[in-house]
Amino acid sequence: MSSASASSPQPVNDRLIMTVWTCGLFIVIMNTTMFNVSMPSIIRDLHITADLASWIISGYSIGYALSTVIYSRLSDSVPLRRLLVIGLTVLGIASMTGLFARSFAILLAARLLQSAGAGVMAGLGLIIAGRYVPANRRGSAIAMISAGSAMAFGMGPIVGGLITEYWGWNGLFGFTCLVLLVVPFLLRLLPKDAPPSSGFDAAGAALTVINALSLLLAITRLSPWWLAVSLLSLIVHVWHIRRSRSPFLNSGLLKNQSYRKLLAVGWCVLVMNLGNLFLMPLALADLYGRSPLAIGLTIAPGAVLSAILTPFVGRWIDRFGNRLFLLIGHGVLAGVLLAQMLGVSRSAAFILCGYLLFSPAISASTASLNNETSQLLPRESLGSGMGFMQLMQFFGGSVSTAVCGLLLHHYSALPAADSYSKVYAVLLGVSLISSAVLAWYCLASRQPRGGEGTAGAV
Repeated sequence: MSSASASSPQPVNDRLIMTVWTCGLFIVIMNTTMFNVSMPSIIRDLHITADLASWIISGYSIGYALSTVIYSRLSDSVPLRRLLVIGLTVLGIASMTGLFARSFAILLAARLLQSAGAGVMAGLGLIIAGRYVPANRRGSAIAMISAGSAMAFGMGPIVGGLITEYWGWNGLFGFTCLVLLVVPFLLRLLPKDAPPSSGFDAAGAALTVINALSLLLAITRLSPWWLAVSLLSLIVHVWHIRRSRSPFLNSGLLKNQSYRKLLAVGWCVLVMNLGNLFLMPLALADLYGRSPLAIGLTIAPGAVLSAILTPFVGRWIDRFGNRLFLLIGHGVLAGVLLAQMLGVSRSAAFILCGYLLFSPAISASTASLNNETSQLLPRESLGSGMGFMQLMQFFGGSVSTAVCGLLLHHYSALPAADSYSKVYAVLLGVSLISSAVLAWYCLASRQPRGGEGTAGAV
C-alpha cells in the first residue's frame, strides 16, 4: 500500500486536484511572459538600460527553473501540503512587494523572490499526477498541465499588455496574487500523506544553483571567467555526489540511458518552445510594426487551440501511447520551424498559422514526454527524477532565449528578415537533433535490457 493511501483513508479526487492545480499553474506561467511587453515602460520609468532590464526576465527564468527542481526534490522528504504553503506564501509576499516597487533593485528582488515561490506549482504538479492519478488516466492529467502552460505562454503578452497600458507595470504583480485563491482548495483536496523518504541534500542543492547560474552567466555574458566558475563548481559537485549517501541530484538516475535520452529531448523541446516565443514577438514588431497588444492577439489563437485540443490529446496519449505523439509532435515542430525559416518575412498571418500548429505540437510533445518519464521512474525517485527533468527543460528555455538574442545581435548587419531566418535555422537544427535522439530512444526501448527492464514501456 502506498504512503498516500495509508495516510488518507478517503479517496483522492485527483480530477479536481489537477483542475485546480492547473488553474494556479496557469497564473504562474503567465507571470513568465507578462513582463516581456512591459519592458519599454520599465526602462522609461526607472531610467535603466535595456541590458539591465533584461535581468527582470532572465533572472526570473533561471530562478524559476532552479526552484522547480528544489521543490520536486523536497517532495521526497517534505509533505506536499507544507511545500505548497511555503512556496505560495513566498510568491504572495514577493507579489505584494512588487506592487509598491519604485526602484530597479526592489523590482529585481521582487521578481527573484517570485521565482523562488512560483517553482512550487511547476515542481509539484507532475509529482501529484505521478502519485495520485491512475496510470490509465495520467496522460490526460499531464496533457491538461501541458496545454494550460502552453496557453498561459500565449496569453501572457495579451494580459501583460492590457494591465501595463491601464494600470502600469506594477499591476502585473497584483494579477499574480490571484494564485493565492487556489491555496484553501488545494489544502482541502490534497491528502495528508507522508513523504516516501527522508533527508535533503542542502549542499547539493546549493551546488546545483551555482552550476546553473554560473553557466547561464557564462553564456549570456560570453564570459570565460564565469565558464571557469561553472566548470569548477561542476567538478566540486561531482565530487560531492560521489561522497553523499543521498545526493540532491540522483546520480543513479543518470546511469539510466533511457532517462538520459529523455532529458536531452526535454531540453530540446523547451529550447524550441521558448526560442520561438522569443522570436515571434520580435519578428512581428521588427518586420510588421505590430504593437504589443497586436502581437499578443497574433500569438493567442495557437495557445487557445492547444487548450481546446487538450482533452482529445490526453485521451489519445492514454490510448495510443506516449512515443507515437512524441514522434508526431517532433515532426510538426520541425515542419513549422522549416516553414518559419523559409517564410518568416512573407506576412504576419504566416507566423499566426505557424503557431496554430506549433503550440498544440509543443503541448502534445511535453505531455507525452513527462508521462513517459513518470512511467520510467520508480516511485521513490519520482521527485528527484521529474524535478531534474524540469530543471533541464526550463534551463534549456533560458539558454535558448539568451542564445537567440545573441544570434540576432550577431546578424544585425543583415536585413531583418535574413537575421530571423538564420536564427530559425538554428532552432530547426535543434529539432532535428531532438528527433534523432527520440528515434534512438524508441528503437532502444523495443527490447528491454538488463537494469532498465520495461520501465519505459507505455
